[in-house]
Amino acid sequence: MSKVTAVLATVGAVALGYAVYFDYSRRHNADFRRKLRKSKKQQQKQVEEQASKAKQVKVNEVKELLTKSLEEDPIPTDAAAKEQYFMTQVTMGEQLAAVPGNEIKSALCFYRALAVYPNPTDILNVYQKSVPQEIYEYIIMMMAMEPPLSIASFLGGDSVQLDAEEQD
Repeated sequence: MSKVTAVLATVGAVALGYAVYFDYSRRHNADFRRKLRKSKKQQQKQVEEQASKAKQVKVNEVKELLTKSLEEDPIPTDAAAKEQYFMTQVTMGEQLAAVPGNEIKSALCFYRALAVYPNPTDILNVYQKSVPQEIYEYIIMMMAMEPPLSIASFLGGDSVQLDAEEQD
């Protein structure tokens, strides 16, 4: 038997011994089980906190980008300009959706196209079927933050808008 085989056998025996000890302690030692449960709960709590923080950062980023975009480039009100604007925004959104990492910018283009479309529920159904799920979720998030006028008037005006300060 070579030295390598002997070392591997020893390491394997130690690992197996530890596994047996761990299993025995887990089954028979109440304090050990409590510690395991406590560490598992702490780990789950940390994961939930990180997910919550990441979601909040994402919401803030989307809201900031949406507000900035609407201030810099307001949505047109002329019917002919709306049609051209719709086509431009949809095309730009599709191009951005094809490039990984541009999901928010792509969703912003689709949102802006939705804002000028006369029947937003129809275009939302099209988006749901043709746009990647992550981008669609961003579009819905943007609609919740700043409903387009066509949807806001349909649902009852300004009472639809979400107030981010109330959510905090």
